[in-house]
Amino acid sequence: MRATPVPASTGSANTGSASAVPDGPRFPELPTESLLEAYGRMTLIRVFEEQVSELYRNSEVPGFVHLSIGQEASAVGACWPLAVTDVITSNHRGHGHCLAKGLAPEPMMAELLARATGTNKGLGGSMHIADPDLGIFGANGIVAAGVPIAGGAALAAQLRARGRTGGGTGGSGEEQTGVVVSFFGDGAVAQGAFHEAANLAALWRLPIVFFCENNGYAEFSPIADQHPVPLAARAAGYGLEYVAVDGNDVEAVAAVMTDAVRRIRAGAGPVFVEAATYRWHGHYEGDPEKYRGQDELAEWQRRDPLVITRARLLGRGVAAERLDAVDQQVRGRIEAAVAAARQAPEPDISVLRASVYAPRPQIAEPDWTPAADGEIFRTMDAVRLALEGELEANPEAFIAGVDVGKGGNVFALTRGLHAKWPDRLLDTPISETAVMGLAVGGAMAGMTPVVELMYLDFLGVCFDQILNQAAKLRFMTGGKARMGLVIRTQFGGGRSSGSQHSQSLEALLAHIPGLTVVMPSTPADTYGLLRSAIRDPNPVVFIENRQLYGMKGPKPPADYLLPLGRAKVVREGNDLTIVSVSRMVHEAVAAAEALAPRGISAEVIDLRTVAPLDKETILASLAKTNRLLIAHEGVTDFGIGAEIAALAVYQGFWTLDAPVMRVAPPPTPSPYAPNLEKLWLPDRQAIERAAEQLVRV
Repeated sequence: MRATPVPASTGSANTGSASAVPDGPRFPELPTESLLEAYGRMTLIRVFEEQVSELYRNSEVPGFVHLSIGQEASAVGACWPLAVTDVITSNHRGHGHCLAKGLAPEPMMAELLARATGTNKGLGGSMHIADPDLGIFGANGIVAAGVPIAGGAALAAQLRARGRTGGGTGGSGEEQTGVVVSFFGDGAVAQGAFHEAANLAALWRLPIVFFCENNGYAEFSPIADQHPVPLAARAAGYGLEYVAVDGNDVEAVAAVMTDAVRRIRAGAGPVFVEAATYRWHGHYEGDPEKYRGQDELAEWQRRDPLVITRARLLGRGVAAERLDAVDQQVRGRIEAAVAAARQAPEPDISVLRASVYAPRPQIAEPDWTPAADGEIFRTMDAVRLALEGELEANPEAFIAGVDVGKGGNVFALTRGLHAKWPDRLLDTPISETAVMGLAVGGAMAGMTPVVELMYLDFLGVCFDQILNQAAKLRFMTGGKARMGLVIRTQFGGGRSSGSQHSQSLEALLAHIPGLTVVMPSTPADTYGLLRSAIRDPNPVVFIENRQLYGMKGPKPPADYLLPLGRAKVVREGNDLTIVSVSRMVHEAVAAAEALAPRGISAEVIDLRTVAPLDKETILASLAKTNRLLIAHEGVTDFGIGAEIAALAVYQGFWTLDAPVMRVAPPPTPSPYAPNLEKLWLPDRQAIERAAEQLVRV
């Protein structure tokens, strides 16, 4: 490879000096017509960004804007060898990447002006431009968040290539192995998300280019204040091939990327590319830029990638008039794009709800009555059989997580599956953010990921990929992003597991629009709901209670599916309604049975799905019994019981004959001492006492 190298020292000590970038082309040159095309693409980015800057100053572009003026060569060169089917992920400074990958400026401009004709229907804005149909999996407002998503997209490409070639990593013929390019700045390298994704990509030899646009600053901070070692040393730490390039020279970047992509398609594994470049504007539009001087900016402006390319084209005999015509054509196109965006309608409020969830398959409640002599199985069997059924039915499904493959899961739930599908039962490092990124990127690429979060308590170490990515990407792309994925996890108090392995955090997840939260209570429901969750086109968090893994119950037929978002009345009654979920359903039923001889008839509802909440079933029962008791394992304050109580006193107010009551743990962490945990965690006796009190009101 004859690419122009950038000294490795710039990876740790570059303070913005252009002198760190060597002059003189020593790389395979692009044909003149190709270089002219690259010049046109860079000009498109420059003029687009300049126009956005002006529109922002005039208050026509709302929100935050981060421009890439000065970085055009790195974007165009990086995308130069990519096919439409290849994927990029980007960052908050992503306009140039999207344009370089082939997104038209007209819908992008409309998006920035918050119009209905925008790329994302006005729901994404500057930091969230995306078009999955073009392999643009999104600019991203969270630093480094796109890197784990790129890992998921790369895994999808790798799995599909293996399927075509019978186990090899490289494709051949027309269906070549897909490649993913993850764009990020030098500041992102300090994020844990980058480290987890890079480690996993190197371990699995995923077809991905980690493309770092090192513009010398992480927001306001110079790179010397951010990294103790050069980026080359970081890449070496993961065993990643490292290539440095002058990011202001489009031919150099294109040469480096063409070579890297070719080798990755052949199975060479991931590459880290560091492109030395510079952003002419501040971190954001309006940035006072007190952290750098005008001399530094002027020095880098002398390395203007458009000026470099224009001079090179003139030196090859391209007439100045032809280059001027390119400039004029681009300016005319951008001016027309602005005019069209100004005339376009604002988005209608109907787009809000329409973009949160994809339409669910219509699944009717099955008419199944277990036979008296029917087969019995356990909840843990239900999990394994549901996963097995979906792996057999869907070749695009895969399972990933810590010890889910060869080890068969810490609770033996996936035991035996790895032997049947070794390429689709994937043991990951203990890297929950990377695992969730596999799900998000894999789903966007059209796969059906089922990933495991070993304990619900571990939610905190990977929350961004769930909160800001899985839950929001369909919405922020105006409904374009596919996001059918399942996150399996488990919880459960009562075993002295302590405060970090016992939490019931379903309310935290249920509060996030875009997520579906399922909590089964029986073996049959676990089977039917898990299969439906895997088939659902939305992100589903499937929360099992480990106390129920050994529970036995009737085994349903193999094609048994249950509708998501539908509660079930598991015991009829007339005097009060008890709403519960997961293990507490059994405590509620036991309490209801104990109350019956005392003349109290309790109706018990199993929510099954916490979000979306089946309001109709709750309100219908309340209209019959006129009293409501809610029992759950999450702490009382701000739990799901509060939402159900609010539903009752708002929509069911005129049917209430007594205050709504809740039975749940007090708002403290789960204690370790068995005697304290027994007092802390509600049981059937607590439900009985509350029910008796309620019916006396």
